[in-house]
Amino acid sequence: MNKSYGFIEISGVVAAIDALDIMCKTADVEFVSWERKLGGRLVTIIVQGDVAAVTQAVETAAANGIKKPVNHAVIARPHEEIVKIVELSASRLEKQK
Repeated sequence: MNKSYGFIEISGVVAAIDALDIMCKTADVEFVSWERKLGGRLVTIIVQGDVAAVTQAVETAAANGIKKPVNHAVIARPHEEIVKIVELSASRLEKQK
């Protein structure tokens, strides 16, 4: 798999969950982690998959979610330092279970 990360930063947990649902239903992507800032008022959802799937998922969620995202991005073939940051986020989420 040509690894790629997709990020959607959006206002509110409900809007973030809606965006994640859209992304997962749109393309073959996998949820990696999420980060909540400002008491959950700003949420970043991270998904991974191949470049085409992640791009399609992020663009579809950005265009069709219940709120417009604050920002969104796709990183194809992420640098190893980016992978470390995402893995750290995912490990914190795993510890919360």
